[in-house]
Amino acid sequence: MTDQLTVIEPNHQQIVVAPAQTSDDQFIGIWLHGRCRHTCRSYRAGIRRVLRFTGKPLRETTLADLQTYADSLDAAGLEPATRRRMLAVVKSAFAFGHELGYLPFDTAKPLRLPPLRDTLAERILDESQVQQMLALERHPRNSVMLTLLYATGVRVSELSNMKWEDFVARTSGAQVSIFGKGSKTRVVLIPASVWRRLVALRGNAEMGSPVFRSRKGGGLSASQILRVVKRAAARAGIDRNVVAHSFRHAHASHSLERGAPIHLVQSTLGHSQISTTGRYLHARPNDSSSRYLPL
Repeated sequence: MTDQLTVIEPNHQQIVVAPAQTSDDQFIGIWLHGRCRHTCRSYRAGIRRVLRFTGKPLRETTLADLQTYADSLDAAGLEPATRRRMLAVVKSAFAFGHELGYLPFDTAKPLRLPPLRDTLAERILDESQVQQMLALERHPRNSVMLTLLYATGVRVSELSNMKWEDFVARTSGAQVSIFGKGSKTRVVLIPASVWRRLVALRGNAEMGSPVFRSRKGGGLSASQILRVVKRAAARAGIDRNVVAHSFRHAHASHSLERGAPIHLVQSTLGHSQISTTGRYLHARPNDSSSRYLPL
């Protein structure tokens, strides 16, 4: 077992700490350092759930303990996707702890994640459904917000953090700089029709102000945006689970169906791998070998 733990501080200074002096709480803080607030909250809750279940510190947790924990999630009737997320948190913590030298072994490495059926095709809205949601939204701010979600395919967190200073007017519309997942910045073009509506919405708001403000003046939270989306879906008579991310799925699928180059869709959505974008081609194919059968 490694007898020292080296922590790299933000100023690049290395601080050596004996593992025996480093508690699980301290380790969790190091593991989550620099992650977004939502991820920190979710991951911390996930690993603490394991600690409560086993009643052991991480260094003493065995593979059998983790397998028993995995079985308990199954017995609780949790959906495979939920179980997979919870176990992925465990695997991440143990892998990081072993790499750092805090844990003697990557105990969770052999832990198997439950297989998932790809449900992407079921989650993609038709163009008519999206257009219905946009047409029936009468609140000016909410109407522009839903339109921008669809036009840009941004994630809900990216929309929530969007400020007027992120936009630059261009001859044919505008562009917006988006600081997104993986701490990467991408630039997305805004159609002229959408930009005109955004400009009308701005009024006298300062450059550093959030684009979509709550009644208290701050930016709308993810939960507030979700409520707007849910009401719009209900108004349009869509009897399925529609969330803000549904507009991202719709953007990818509809633009590919209309002939957009896959690399352009990849760039717009900020996918690190083109295979991620390619899933939308397989989710809604335009042709099938079954069409060639004598049926």
